[in-house]
Amino acid sequence: MSDSTPADRVLDGLGAIRSGLEALYRDVHAHPELSMQEHRTAELAAAELRRAGYEVTTAVGGTGVVGVLRNGDGPTVMLRADMDALPVEEATGLPYASTVTATDAGGAEVPVMHACGHDMHVTWLAGATTLLAQARDVWQGTLLAVFQPAEETAQGARAMIDDGLFDRFPKPHVILGQHVMPGPAGEISYRPGTTQAAADSLEVRLFGRGAHGSMPESSVDPVVMAAATVLRLQTIVSREVAATQAAVVTVGALQAGTKDNVIPDDALLKINVRSFDEGVRLRVLDAITRIVTAEAAASGAPKPPRITTTEHYPLTTNDPAATTRVATALRRRFGDDRVHELAAPVSASEDFGSFGTGWEVPSVFWYVGGTDPERYRRAEQAGRVADDIPTNHNPAFAPVIDPTLQTGVEAMTTAALDGLAG
Repeated sequence: MSDSTPADRVLDGLGAIRSGLEALYRDVHAHPELSMQEHRTAELAAAELRRAGYEVTTAVGGTGVVGVLRNGDGPTVMLRADMDALPVEEATGLPYASTVTATDAGGAEVPVMHACGHDMHVTWLAGATTLLAQARDVWQGTLLAVFQPAEETAQGARAMIDDGLFDRFPKPHVILGQHVMPGPAGEISYRPGTTQAAADSLEVRLFGRGAHGSMPESSVDPVVMAAATVLRLQTIVSREVAATQAAVVTVGALQAGTKDNVIPDDALLKINVRSFDEGVRLRVLDAITRIVTAEAAASGAPKPPRITTTEHYPLTTNDPAATTRVATALRRRFGDDRVHELAAPVSASEDFGSFGTGWEVPSVFWYVGGTDPERYRRAEQAGRVADDIPTNHNPAFAPVIDPTLQTGVEAMTTAALDGLAG
């Protein structure tokens, strides 16, 4: 058809590969792998790229896969998907649900599940790269496909960069990525500027002096010290962050002792911080250090606490001009009723932004709904979205394949073609 767009012509091939993509999705979902252990998933991704004619490099940053497809003169566009799963026991009841267990970095045997949707991300990128390779007469330039490990531990992007990603592969003009979220399937949302929070994970070791449970006067009780610290940490956001600003301080774990009549020597707090502004982030981190240190001193701790940063995700910031272009292309494809601009950033975090910041090129990250639309609207009408709709990282989280798979492939392909148009 003479009035069809480049996206129309490329996406005409989606019907022929859709059943294969659905099979790939179910396969990856049923065989999840923990961060930096994505060997099987990486092999599947590499095989998809080779089949489509890409130059493929494996083991980038450990288990990362990079595909390059050169198609004449023109811009270079990077498309990224993450591959890792989480130590979560699946409770979806799906026929392709994971029953996998694995040994985590600490040596513990844990259940594994694609509770964040990275299996869908892998499938989207496999679909988009295949369709673009099949329609090389429609576009010119270079495609750079990146299947990234270890997003869940904030290791993967940095590992690929440290392994020479910027030196070994063509520098893109724009970097594109997307994430499945618990919104109505088939709908897309985006935000220029800051679109996801920065995140910091801390481990705080509080030191006490152990004793018999019947003789607390002989101890410096780290359990009481930890409890007081947890309560005081709640005042950071409520009393030290302005009402016009935002931050989250969550104590996700408090670990101490093994027996009711033994006061232990130490306690461990695991703390997660989310922020949308670097000044607020530093203020919150400084407050955590101050409170932890002061509570230890007030308890008579024999030595100061040990504070260790275990993970750091930078802010995910969308280039405004590039985001406007992507949003315009997506609206042309899907219509205004399916593409929405978010009023506020998402409080989750990503290491996607490390690529654009490090390479000093524009990047754009957007979101694709994965919840059955009717189910989501019923929950919305009842005011029960938070109660009834599983979020990412929930044991019951799993996007509906139709229309989530098709929407993501169409969105990534459309945005890639817009970038290749220069």
